[in-house]
Amino acid sequence: MATGLGACVPAQGCGLDGAVLPWLKARKMRKYMGKQDELAVVAAGGALRMAGVAGEALASPRIGVYLCVGYIPFERADIELLTQGSTRDGAFSMELFSTVGIEQVNPLLTFRCLPNMPIFHVSLNFGLRGPYFVTYPGIGQLYLALERAVRALDAGEIDQALVTGVADQDNFLVDYHFGRLPEPRAARRDAAAALFLETRSHAEARGAQPRAQLDALEIGYRPHDPFGPPPAGAADDALGPASLGCALHAATAGELSHAASTRDGIAARSRWSLQ
Repeated sequence: MATGLGACVPAQGCGLDGAVLPWLKARKMRKYMGKQDELAVVAAGGALRMAGVAGEALASPRIGVYLCVGYIPFERADIELLTQGSTRDGAFSMELFSTVGIEQVNPLLTFRCLPNMPIFHVSLNFGLRGPYFVTYPGIGQLYLALERAVRALDAGEIDQALVTGVADQDNFLVDYHFGRLPEPRAARRDAAAALFLETRSHAEARGAQPRAQLDALEIGYRPHDPFGPPPAGAADDALGPASLGCALHAATAGELSHAASTRDGIAARSRWSLQ
């Protein structure tokens, strides 16, 4: 069951103008953080706060961390600087790239783009030390992270799991990627969402209030030609890997069904009872 839900969608009022600062162990860490890092920390912080887990309890090796991060972000101005310093006579030069081009961008830039940085900042700032899993880049892989967390809980390998999806989608590189696809571009938004899951017995033992119960989880794969058209019905979700968590966070009561069919052949669905 989920005892904590957190979400951060800038388009819906969750700003990045300092929203992450209350969650940081040290304010100076923000200079190493990109947009996706801040989104993930804010969403994870909201889920942990709702679940009522804080302090030394977060250092337990029985808390797993599972995160799906979206496509690698990069801004056009940075790419142009890098490109201009790395070309000679219109062709790429590895010599120039390694001596001139790389010097044209902020050395902290790589920290803000790497796919493993969101889980680093989440684990560092909340003191999480348990097992972890990172995957990439869409809602299909978020479902795989969720499945892995659920299996670890069922097997008794862990007692609690923080499952997070985050994507920085409003940038040049991600827009360029989607612009190469043959079908029309879908509207996309920056987003992050986190679920704090635990077994019913563990939640009851500590007096935690359930927020949502996972009643069904199905994941399938349909083999297809990766260079051909996507499987029938496949579509990119506007919130990327954060879509499931955002749907749960926004829901109020009753039952929620969520489904995804992705370009890489993953078909997944889940059903939740909201409490």
